[in-house]
Amino acid sequence: MPLLGKRLNWLKSGLFWRTFFLLAFLIAASILAWVASFRIVERTPRAQQMAAQVISIVTITRAALTHSAPDLRRELLFDLASNEGIRIYPLEKTDVVEPPPESGWMPVLESNVKARLGDDTKFAGKVNDVAGFWVSFKIDDDEYWLRLDRERIEGVSSIQWLGLGTTTLVLSLLGAVFISRLINQPLARITAATRAIAKGLKPDPLPEKGPTEIKEANRSFNQMVADLHRVESDRAVILAGISHDLRTPLARMQLEVEMAHLPDDARDGMQSDLAQMDAIIGQFLEFAKPTEKAQLASVNLTDLLNDCAREAGRLSDVSISSDIARNVNVFGNATDLKRVFNNVIENARRYGKTAEKNLTEIDIACRTEGDHAVIEFSDHGAGVPDAEIERLLRPFTRLDTARGQANGAGLGLAIVERIIKRHHGILKLSNRPQGGLRIRIQLPITGTIA
Repeated sequence: MPLLGKRLNWLKSGLFWRTFFLLAFLIAASILAWVASFRIVERTPRAQQMAAQVISIVTITRAALTHSAPDLRRELLFDLASNEGIRIYPLEKTDVVEPPPESGWMPVLESNVKARLGDDTKFAGKVNDVAGFWVSFKIDDDEYWLRLDRERIEGVSSIQWLGLGTTTLVLSLLGAVFISRLINQPLARITAATRAIAKGLKPDPLPEKGPTEIKEANRSFNQMVADLHRVESDRAVILAGISHDLRTPLARMQLEVEMAHLPDDARDGMQSDLAQMDAIIGQFLEFAKPTEKAQLASVNLTDLLNDCAREAGRLSDVSISSDIARNVNVFGNATDLKRVFNNVIENARRYGKTAEKNLTEIDIACRTEGDHAVIEFSDHGAGVPDAEIERLLRPFTRLDTARGQANGAGLGLAIVERIIKRHHGILKLSNRPQGGLRIRIQLPITGTIA
């Protein structure tokens, strides 16, 4: 039942299917209305036409039989039966007669025939179990039956109408599919392009052709993408330029500190400050990297996480607990993924110290779920207010009041998110029920990216 509900929601929310079903409903309703109207309007004229045909056949047949020589009547009846499908039978009182089938045009036909041939004219659908269209007539005082094939009288049957209607409906539905696709294809292109932008990719330009509205929308969208790309490039150039220019005086300051006759405490403090400034500049340069599509290959995630956990475990203020599945391989760039894991561990080391301890306890877990690998980094610190979690991914954002004072530019998790997007992954932050922040990373395992 849940799967059926999801499919129904998809049909309701999909613009293509909504357009298709709307067109299909309108076409089907139009066909039904047209058929009903045609049959109603056509009923009386067709009944009158069939009545005139029956009257003509009966009149001509009666005149031929009346004026023909008695010895030639048998041959005349044979010719009428074989060539015209008209059969003449004597009307007997013992005949077993069934009335004609009910139809909308039969009363009109009977009234018209009786008006010309007499009110005593009889009609039957079967006489002595022989089907056809039977009508009686008189020659002098003798009564006869004239039988015609029903196909000559009925015209188009309900089965034929159904076949014609079905054929028309199928062709119309094929046209509805084509029209729906034609209408929704530009929207589908824009949707795909916006998804590419959301993943940090640069989509191909949309075709600037077609109806005026679509052409203008695609042209505006292409201009927006170009402007965003230019802003991104300008930002990268500015940040890279500033960072590069700052590192030159920093290098001179480090050299001067080394050569200056300073007390050891003062020298260590200044060197620490300079190293921190250099690390911040490194974050600027990393964040300023363009977001073009990364060259992905198969990476042994198990070994990569074990290396990161081993390196972090050497730090005096970090305690690592790991539960990493074996032989997990993902699509990615090993250098970028290692930078992601190190940034996450460093973020936890700075902000997730365990209460009443000068120590950061970090749990690293890795497992596979379907066609994705799930990596979780959890600390045992104070956590983050739920309303502020999304802000952690914004550039230059630090929630020092919630996570403790620390130095940095607030770019660590923003860099992580950009790299994860380039790897077709998902990054999610949440608080642990026991306290602390949990960072969940989902990456496609080898063989799942189209």
